[in-house]
Amino acid sequence: MNTITYENREITPSKIVCIGRNYVEHIKELHNEMPDAMVLFNKPNSAISDTLFYYSEDTRFEGEICFLIQNKKIAGVGLGLDLTKADIQNKMKAKGLPWERAKAFNGSAVLSEFVLLTDDVSSLRFELYKNDVLTQFANYELMIYKPDEMLKEILTFMSLEDGDIIMSGTPKGVGTYEVDDVFTVKLYTNEALLLESKWLVKELLETL
Repeated sequence: MNTITYENREITPSKIVCIGRNYVEHIKELHNEMPDAMVLFNKPNSAISDTLFYYSEDTRFEGEICFLIQNKKIAGVGLGLDLTKADIQNKMKAKGLPWERAKAFNGSAVLSEFVLLTDDVSSLRFELYKNDVLTQFANYELMIYKPDEMLKEILTFMSLEDGDIIMSGTPKGVGTYEVDDVFTVKLYTNEALLLESKWLVKELLETL
């Protein structure tokens, strides 16, 4: 089972619950319809990775603020990349089929360490840099559905175990990437830097 680090302890999430279409400008950049209800999908434990691999020329990065759950509450916060095989997803969407082949493949949830969330969740914002160029930016105010709403909606139909993760959606600025690209993500609470992670894109040497 794959693990993440939370407050210097190893945690094993049973799953990741992802919120889709949670930022207006991202919905527009992908020419998607505005949802009339929260869009949710899951990634399994096998999707978790601390290494960013190159999968294909159409694989897209999507930076997100992530929340760690304990006792059915948000306890920790981190950052992640929701990787998407865009061509496959577009074909699935056109046929009205599930997205798992495009969203839930091994290594498709690249996660930072997680830290204890002590400040108000509304103070959070993050920045993503690709090769030192600011590419994505998001904060609490830009989210259509706020973290408390996400948690409440998920718990109406699905159990959340200790260590499970919510990926809260991606803002505009998504794109593809290549081997040796460098991603830097920074999470702030107000103006204080809460955590920073960096990933160098590596070549995938084996078939997953």
